[in-house]
Amino acid sequence: MQCPYCQHTDSRVLESRSTEAGQSIRRRRECLECKHRFTTYERIEFVPVTVIKRDGQRESFDRSKLLRGIIRACEKTHISQDRLAVLVDEIEAELQQRIVREVHSSEIGELVLLHLQAISEVAYIRFASVYRQFQGIRDFVETLERLKEQAQEMNAIESNVSSSAEGISCLPTPVATNI
Repeated sequence: MQCPYCQHTDSRVLESRSTEAGQSIRRRRECLECKHRFTTYERIEFVPVTVIKRDGQRESFDRSKLLRGIIRACEKTHISQDRLAVLVDEIEAELQQRIVREVHSSEIGELVLLHLQAISEVAYIRFASVYRQFQGIRDFVETLERLKEQAQEMNAIESNVSSSAEGISCLPTPVATNI
């Protein structure tokens, strides 16, 4: 590994640890020439995924670009950077598991929204406003109404499940015996 300070090619590994849920290895290294320490990451090399943009252009999937957009949507929401990195890992894993190596940017946006909805409604709205190109307050109101309806549906389902569970009897089952 080349030292970023003096470009010497020999270094020694001081420490290695697994990161990103085992998807990469973080290594602390020390240059044998100048003694500076630096960190490297070793990641699994995935088959590249091509993203088809709205205008038809194609570009390679860039996880850092996705993470930046999600971080921007989650500013001041108290969601940890680690949680956001895990979210990007999950989305990237979903894309890697697909047979088709090309994906529309709209599919990635919908995956992000699906994940953000479970984490933070505020982050969901912020991301949706940029991703879906909200033009005015009507777009915000419609999205908020949809979120409200989904929350009400979930509450109704949860209340049905809990009331059904209350009706289940826990009486012992009689056992037949041969005499």
